[in-house]
Amino acid sequence: MKQSSKCAIGGIVASLSLVLMISVAVVPFLTYALPAIAGAMMIFAVIEIDKKWAFGIYAAVAILGIFLVPDKEVAVMYLAFFGYYPILKSLIESKCSRVIEWVLKLASFLSTIVISYFLMIKFMGVTIDEFDTWGKWAIPILLGMGTFAFVIYDMALTRLVLLYNLKWRKYFRKYFK
Repeated sequence: MKQSSKCAIGGIVASLSLVLMISVAVVPFLTYALPAIAGAMMIFAVIEIDKKWAFGIYAAVAILGIFLVPDKEVAVMYLAFFGYYPILKSLIESKCSRVIEWVLKLASFLSTIVISYFLMIKFMGVTIDEFDTWGKWAIPILLGMGTFAFVIYDMALTRLVLLYNLKWRKYFRKYFK
């Protein structure tokens, strides 16, 4: 693939990711879904270009997101997990057995979420309203629900990769050579 095509794909992925994250200002109830979808855009860069370029695209979107996205929680979620997870997923799945894959994926998700929310609470003033409702059980319940959502997200990414490779890639390759 030519350098110009790589730059074009990178620009498209980066701009779509940023637009999705900025869109949370219009549809605030998608605070968790939009950074996840923006991160899923990284799949195309991983497949079509390579992991190094995808990491550069992730870094550019993460930096721009911190400055441009009005909801900082969305920008932090992209920066801390959703932006690089498709790259990490491709690395883990190419080198590990199925059980080790899931252990590494879940460990990555849980550690990132705990650290991110700790930092957001301490330094950004983000509050967890569920403490009022669930009390001391709020954190285990939220981590359980988050883990369940993550497993579904991971399976959706896998299906998206399969769909792209089987159906869409041949059309995509016509335009980017």
